[in-house]
Amino acid sequence: MILGRREKLLVWLSICSVAIFFLLQFLVFPVLEKKDFFERGVKIKEAGLREILKLREDYETYKKDTHGIQDILRQRKKGFTLFTFLEKAAGEAGVKSHIKYMKPSPSKGTGAFKESMVEMKLEGIPLQQLVDYLYLVQSPENAVTVKRLSITESKEASGYLNAILQVLTVDN
Repeated sequence: MILGRREKLLVWLSICSVAIFFLLQFLVFPVLEKKDFFERGVKIKEAGLREILKLREDYETYKKDTHGIQDILRQRKKGFTLFTFLEKAAGEAGVKSHIKYMKPSPSKGTGAFKESMVEMKLEGIPLQQLVDYLYLVQSPENAVTVKRLSITESKEASGYLNAILQVLTVDN
């Protein structure tokens, strides 16, 4: 069978089209898919690495803070107790007569540090005295902080407050 020039050209174009199709289908597209797959994998690994670096930075910050707390605890007076500290601060602020109760909680915590907490109720206290007392109690140099504070207006005396505070410290 003899093909004319036109038919030969069509056959060659068909063969080239099929060859290009197979080349694209079985060589180029799979390579591009693998490239996308690997790029996604690299992006996921980069995100994981960024997260690890952030966690490392957080860990270093916590480690530094822990050393800071240890330094504070070393500088604190020997025999420091939260209960005594709060009583002394109440005397300085002139609120001892307003103390209804002081309840120490058992120490809790695991590891290097234990939390000690005292809950106390102040009744019929003027705002300024409460502020002065809170200023004395919130003591970073002794690692003492107010964990919770609940203030209500006194029903017995107008202009006076009732307050319940939970004061927390850290011990070795």
